[in-house]
Amino acid sequence: MVHVCCYFDWAHVDRRNLADHPSVICYDMTQLNPSYVGPAFPYAIPEFMRVEKVSLWSDWFEKFYTGNQYENEHTYMRSMKTQSQFLQFIEYFLAFALQDETIPDHRMNKLLQRLDQDILHGNLRPLEAYYEELRISRGYFFELFKRSTGLPPTQYINQFRIHRAKEDLRNTDISITEIAEKFGFSSIHYFSKLFRQLNGLSPLEYRKHQMEAD
Repeated sequence: MVHVCCYFDWAHVDRRNLADHPSVICYDMTQLNPSYVGPAFPYAIPEFMRVEKVSLWSDWFEKFYTGNQYENEHTYMRSMKTQSQFLQFIEYFLAFALQDETIPDHRMNKLLQRLDQDILHGNLRPLEAYYEELRISRGYFFELFKRSTGLPPTQYINQFRIHRAKEDLRNTDISITEIAEKFGFSSIHYFSKLFRQLNGLSPLEYRKHQMEAD
């Protein structure tokens, strides 16, 4: 099932003749123009892939896909920020899709479940405790971790915390300070800085935006 089509090129193509079509995203599939579709990616990409953490991919997708809430294509759809976020999504996707083996190691699946629970309950341990538990080297642990999630451990932990914080900002009245403490951030300043870095909005701006959208 195709939900949305996004026009982009794997390599540079002169598109000056398409200047009158500013939207890089086609929401209505009946409006898809095949002439805009360039050459395919030069390497085989698996049609089906299994990932362990769908929430991470949803977060990346949400950064550039905004639904229909932005109607001014000239001011939003052509923004460099949207394009850069989309390209980052593609980069993560290809890094995952083009591995020799896309099915994650079963040990990492169990470890990720435990890691998630440790984060949620404020019991996060140093990383060495996790790879020593698996009886593997630090280097191999990082390799398996990135193969399973597309991210190095520290970045995954930050993404997970921010993802859960977003849920609380959307669905509860918990104060931002309490949310920062709940997910183990050393200070509200660091929480706000990281949140803005990953989402383009401060926690307060994100909460207000969600309330207005509802």
